Amino acid sequence: MNDVKKAVMTNWRWVMCAMLFFATTVNYMDRQVLSLTFKEFIQPEFHWTDSDYGTITGVFSIAYAIFCLFAGKFIDWMGTKKGYLWAIIVWSLGAVMHAGCGWVTEQVVGLESKAALLEATGTIVSTISMVSVYLFLFCRLVLGLGEAGNFPAAIKVTAEYFPKKDRAFATALFNAGASVGALAAPATIPLLAKSLGWEMAFIIIGALGFIWAGIWIFVYDKPEESKHVNEAELEYIHQDDRSVSGDGQPSGEKAEKQMSFGEAFKHKQTWSFAFGKFMTDGVWWFFLFWAPAYFQDQFGIKASDPQGIALIFTLYAIVTVISLFGGYLPKIFVEKKGMEPYAGRMRAMLIFAFFPIFALFAQPLGGVYGPWAVAIIIGIVGAAHQSWSANIFSTTGDMFPKSAVATITGIGAMAGGVGSFLINKGSGMLFDHAAQMGEAFKFAGFTGKPAGYMIIFCICAVAYLIGWSVMKTLVPKYEPVVVK
Repeated sequence: MNDVKKAVMTNWRWVMCAMLFFATTVNYMDRQVLSLTFKEFIQPEFHWTDSDYGTITGVFSIAYAIFCLFAGKFIDWMGTKKGYLWAIIVWSLGAVMHAGCGWVTEQVVGLESKAALLEATGTIVSTISMVSVYLFLFCRLVLGLGEAGNFPAAIKVTAEYFPKKDRAFATALFNAGASVGALAAPATIPLLAKSLGWEMAFIIIGALGFIWAGIWIFVYDKPEESKHVNEAELEYIHQDDRSVSGDGQPSGEKAEKQMSFGEAFKHKQTWSFAFGKFMTDGVWWFFLFWAPAYFQDQFGIKASDPQGIALIFTLYAIVTVISLFGGYLPKIFVEKKGMEPYAGRMRAMLIFAFFPIFALFAQPLGGVYGPWAVAIIIGIVGAAHQSWSANIFSTTGDMFPKSAVATITGIGAMAGGVGSFLINKGSGMLFDHAAQMGEAFKFAGFTGKPAGYMIIFCICAVAYLIGWSVMKTLVPKYEPVVVK
């Protein structure tokens, strides 16, 4: 009988996974438009320093962190369908709004054109910089407000549609959207900016989110309510929470109590997840925001140059291909080695935590073998991060009831945002300081701004091992949380 059921089982859960993948792809493309237009197009127009850019990316990160804390709660309260819909509409609106920053700056400072902004000199330059920074900050806040809902909603959908043994793999698949978004971005955004203007790059990429929202309205329902999910697939989805008494009803269908923030912070499992995110999210965001600037600073290669496009594309191609294995590795440990899901996940995460150590060699090898060596190394580090990320997200579904998954995910995303703020704002300040000091600023055999990059690469190299060690100390073995 089971064989018959398996033969006729629907697979709507994978359609849901595909929707999460495309949402995450759009999410990361929207996020990356600024980094790919900053050095070549936006910085000259608005006369920004690296510190200005660090402020914008850093404030985005901290705002995103704060919004994430409430986004998870909002998703749990609003429900997955409406909550996700609101999230992508808001962040798409924020993305499109960036396009108006130049025009508004012209009106505020009293200049008549983009050319006038570029050619400005004297005291008005600081005014242009200040006004434009505040405008971009506002747009980034709107973008962050919406984007904060993506991962809490996506993880909640994964918990609703997949049994525990499949969640890391499903998460790895949709989380690959981050890599694909980062992969598609350098192949499209610099060319759009060069041919149509950086403003149109924000508008065109932002519009993709509105298209996704229109599709989401028609394709999503809870598995119990979806006309696309048959009984066999529903039974597969709920295989973890069938009651021991054999009454045939998934315990997940029973009303579950919501978890308050106060209750959430009482559990060491929450602190474990949050610390892991705090230590590692900033690594990914640093490379996402600063890699295009790095290649221009270090090698004089612009994001719109053919080589610049090829470098960033290759970097994220490595991330995309390798990271898919990250969600599958714990599945091997669970199904082939017979390990409990949490134990298998933590073992996989320890393996991934060693790969970022390669970041220590990015600067030295870049000096010898050129930018391609750096792109390959950053790609390996990025793949390790995405593999780590797929598994750390899945620990929430392992430990917490479905009613609390989005809330806990939001808390972890908040912690990751704080870590990202520190590394992005700190990097901008460090790079400006290193450039001003020149030969007097030294670290590990490098001077000036290259020494600043080397410092950040060292931090990225050890972040995952520190994060894993603390997580393992807080939660050494599987301990599920029960909402009382």
